Amino acid sequence: MADGDGKSLQALIDETPNLVDHFYHDTIAPHFRARTSLTAAYIPPAFTNWRDEQRAWRQSAILFDQSHHMPELFLTGPDALRLLTRVGINSFADFPADRAKQLVVCTPRGHVIGDCICYRLGEDSFELVSGMSVLNWVHYQAETGGYDVTIERDAPTPYNPRARRVRYRFQLDGPNAGRIFDDVVEGATPELAFFRTARVRIGGAEVLVLRHGMAGHQGVELSGPYEELDAVRSAILAAGEKYGLVQGGTQAYFSTIFESGWVAYPLPGIYTGEELRGFRQWLPASGWEGNAQLGGSFYSADIEDYYVTPWDLGYDRLLKFDHDFIGRAALEGMAGLPHRRKVTLVWHEEDVLRILASQFGTGPRYKSLEFPVSFYGFPQFDEVRAHDGRLAGLSSHCGYNNNDGVVVSLAMLEEEYASPGTEVTLVWGEPAGGSRKPHVEQHEQVHVRATVYPAPYAKHVRDLKQAALRGVPAR
Repeated sequence: MADGDGKSLQALIDETPNLVDHFYHDTIAPHFRARTSLTAAYIPPAFTNWRDEQRAWRQSAILFDQSHHMPELFLTGPDALRLLTRVGINSFADFPADRAKQLVVCTPRGHVIGDCICYRLGEDSFELVSGMSVLNWVHYQAETGGYDVTIERDAPTPYNPRARRVRYRFQLDGPNAGRIFDDVVEGATPELAFFRTARVRIGGAEVLVLRHGMAGHQGVELSGPYEELDAVRSAILAAGEKYGLVQGGTQAYFSTIFESGWVAYPLPGIYTGEELRGFRQWLPASGWEGNAQLGGSFYSADIEDYYVTPWDLGYDRLLKFDHDFIGRAALEGMAGLPHRRKVTLVWHEEDVLRILASQFGTGPRYKSLEFPVSFYGFPQFDEVRAHDGRLAGLSSHCGYNNNDGVVVSLAMLEEEYASPGTEVTLVWGEPAGGSRKPHVEQHEQVHVRATVYPAPYAKHVRDLKQAALRGVPAR
């Protein structure tokens, strides 16, 4: 799967004196979030304005179009489940055809490659949604592991040779999402527990529905053949009009992670280790992994300092040692050790205002805060310091939540600093005036005080998630 000229990720690494420096200064991630010109061609930044669209997922309902930016992989064949069981840290002991999973995969050393949503469509048929590095890892294992499976890939729209997707995908979320779902479904509405699926009819078309919420509410993800997109969307919008349903643009969409507490797209831990050389030789230099875009105040010359474990991301709840999987031995060895924990950092208002105020007058200029999404690396890591100056952990995705009127970030902190109420300091901005990334302006670093909160930050979102995990159905 190397480039047309045969250049692999391993070749890129071999010829690059400092891989971190290359990722920190010279790359632009292929994801929609980093290449905003790609998104506007298919989905506008906002249908109304992102503040009201954020408010909709708390007060009424919102419809997101996910049809264009997420890669997909269709896996079929008698060995499909065996392959997924081998790569996933999740348990597959109970995975019937009416369910989906958040599939998490790791390297042999226990570092996270990524996560994605895995649908079981039938006995030997699965659909993997999002998580490009996960899809690449599954594809590689299928080709090299002797599995009796068939792989079909469907790239995001801008990179898709067909210039259209196999399936559309919508996310309906917010407190009125259940009422809209009841009204738009033709016939009886199924009662769905968290991550359960069903097939319904909407707008005359068969739709696969997954009980899952991007914004942390009792939402549903809806998908079907791409040619039926317009009919299904029109039916949902018509049913949702009386419930205050609004369409969400990309600005609001990419800010949902502050609501749900999901750390999206960590750096895959695949750039080192002789055991992964074959995978790196299989990957193209021009692909996703060859264009990681590091950013933020944290800088280390060692790429492994950017790797994460399941505990860092809150995925230890998914980690099950009831099967043989890649990375099991390493993760068993880590299990009893101290770990970083995923938390929310709420930035002190006075320091946020100081950053905003620095944009006026003669300076100094601090790194600008874009709203609603403020992170500018993919992935991004900012230093988080304890009161004595020690490194307490790393902050990643940051931005503004209009519902709570706060700037927050998702962070991975050492256990001694991860308790709610702990005060820490975040270093905002890059060293030496900023990197060479073209979208990073010249600026100075500044220290931002922050308070540790749970992730997700909003209590009612945490309560909804706990109810979902207990199996309370959505209506």
